Amino acid sequence: MKNYLFVLRKPAHNGAFVQEMLDIILTSAAFDQQVSILLLDDGVFHLKNNQHPEHTGLKDTAAMFRALEMYDVNTVYAEAESLAERGLTEQDLLLSVRVLSRTEISRLMEQFDVIFAG
Repeated sequence: MKNYLFVLRKPAHNGAFVQEMLDIILTSAAFDQQVSILLLDDGVFHLKNNQHPEHTGLKDTAAMFRALEMYDVNTVYAEAESLAERGLTEQDLLLSVRVLSRTEISRLMEQFDVIFAG
């Protein structure tokens, strides 16, 4: 079994990108792969509470993020600096995340067999 890390850097509600990445994440997890997610840069907005993308005609992906645990995707990381630079805290997020510094993330990435970035 391989360890997969999916890095989400693009802003939330960026067209079909988020939906496609979530589909890949859930498919990987369904095939018994170890899957983790890392939110960097504007990617931290994916888990921001109280978003209403349907007002802009985009699909709300919050339910899919909430379903991650059912697929054994239990580890979601967020970069501390990305949260702080965007005025967010852990309490602003709809899921519990493990907050890591940039230095810790460098070491974290060494633990994965496959890294998908987007």
